[in-house]
Amino acid sequence: MTTIEIETTSAIARQNDHFRRHPGADWMVTAGVQAMGPVFILAAVSAVRAFDAFVADNDPHGEHDFGACELAGARVFWKIDYYDEDLRFGSPNPADPLVTRRIITVMLASEY
Repeated sequence: MTTIEIETTSAIARQNDHFRRHPGADWMVTAGVQAMGPVFILAAVSAVRAFDAFVADNDPHGEHDFGACELAGARVFWKIDYYDEDLRFGSPNPADPLVTRRIITVMLASEY
């Protein structure tokens, strides 16, 4: 990787970490997670916020945009995607918060 690619990846990872640790309107939970009930939803959100087990196997691009955990016997995945400001297309530059809107989806592994 070039220096610019490393800096870009690091910027994306920092933004993803901040976004993940501060839940807001751009967090989505799937029907499967919702069906597990409110206690499970809160536990899933807490687990996503606390996740820091990034390794090459689950974070091959170094962007901190995916994770998995076990909760109450269920495997839970979360994924951050990058869109343009209107949520119509992919972001033209995920490292630039001025042109990127992040969406995180929390789902059961079976829904992936």
